[in-house]
Amino acid sequence: MTYRKTAGAGAAALLTLASLGIGASPAAAKAPAAAPAACTAGSQVKETLPNGTTWQLCWRIDERAGLVLDKVSVATRRYPEPVQVLQSIRLAQLNVPYDSGETEYNDLSDFGFGGGDLETLTGEDCKGGSAREGSDGGPQAQRRKVLCVSAEASGLAYRLHSYNFQTNAEKVYSKQGHDLVLRTISKVGWYEYVTEFRLADDGQISARLGATGDLSPSDYVRADDGWPIGKNARDYASMHYHSAFWRVDFNIDGKGGEKVEQYDTKVDGHGSMAAKLKTSKKTITKEGSFSKVNRRWWRVVSPTSKNKDGHKRSYELVTGADDRYEAHPETTPDVTFTQAHTCEKFATGNADPQCATKKTILDYAHDKETLKNPVMWVRVGFHHVPRDEDQSPMPLHWQGFDLLPRDFTEMNPLTPADRAGVNGQPN
Repeated sequence: MTYRKTAGAGAAALLTLASLGIGASPAAAKAPAAAPAACTAGSQVKETLPNGTTWQLCWRIDERAGLVLDKVSVATRRYPEPVQVLQSIRLAQLNVPYDSGETEYNDLSDFGFGGGDLETLTGEDCKGGSAREGSDGGPQAQRRKVLCVSAEASGLAYRLHSYNFQTNAEKVYSKQGHDLVLRTISKVGWYEYVTEFRLADDGQISARLGATGDLSPSDYVRADDGWPIGKNARDYASMHYHSAFWRVDFNIDGKGGEKVEQYDTKVDGHGSMAAKLKTSKKTITKEGSFSKVNRRWWRVVSPTSKNKDGHKRSYELVTGADDRYEAHPETTPDVTFTQAHTCEKFATGNADPQCATKKTILDYAHDKETLKNPVMWVRVGFHHVPRDEDQSPMPLHWQGFDLLPRDFTEMNPLTPADRAGVNGQPN
């Protein structure tokens, strides 16, 4: 459901950490200098993928939000100096209203993805990966194996059949890519949710939520609100929504002060062969909520950190399949940008007493505060129409989005050495 085929979990081959050099000695895989981020004992992940990309971050479990990644930085073989990408990323709500109109939950703020709802990894939960022990975030803060760190082949990273007309030489460049994957599992009611972040060796970040477990035996309804499950047309499992929100704070290169830009491309007349398209930029300076239209996208850009070409570093939001739940105003926008405030924790159902009048992202953005340190709230919806195949256990279904590096480096960080001079229009 996302921009790159990382969304096809299960299709990629799962590789062992040892086979990828993850956790290997310095002689086996030379890692770049440590990023400035400091983690508490046991809460650091620093791994190098086969193509030389090193991701470093701190992880923790929040009792309500579940898995949180802090101070995420990336370095590559071509650019070995670590650069911070994110200050933090985490789930910010999972709103689950049923089509019958009789049932609705805010799974994070009502129940939580940490504490007693966080599953201990067992069986094949982390096969081929490394199950990390840490605090489950609950009131008693039990230490358990709750985080799976693994590396997965992500498919073909690039391919180029190059021909040099001056020397009549040709060469095929082909490279397989890999992702560093971090995931936890939380059980809320009959559902089991997989919180997953995929960190690609080209700098892309994919945030995903998977749902499995079982259909609720207490949520069978009339025929017009459900789908027939089981023998004949007797039992109708209720249709329902999963509106997931994520909270993303960038702090690119550790400098902060990012700007938010919206780009729109529209038809602007006709040329001799095709329509002319014109792309315009709008800088979003105030808090607000926004939705997709054809050829609209957003990026969060650093005003001070630049790549070697002198272009400002940024990350672009890429959204995929989405079912908008228009019955609530707060589950309608695709993205909301707000000024950072620590008490604004959840996209809906916020109950922090320091934000007593601010319950949803729409409340956060209501006063149109100037964006000096923007936080991005991303919503992705999935309308679950049950099917016979959902029993039992239910196959994983996914929803999520990608953060695509835009001008973060002046070239593809996986560029082979003999293509290093191809930057800009060739002579």
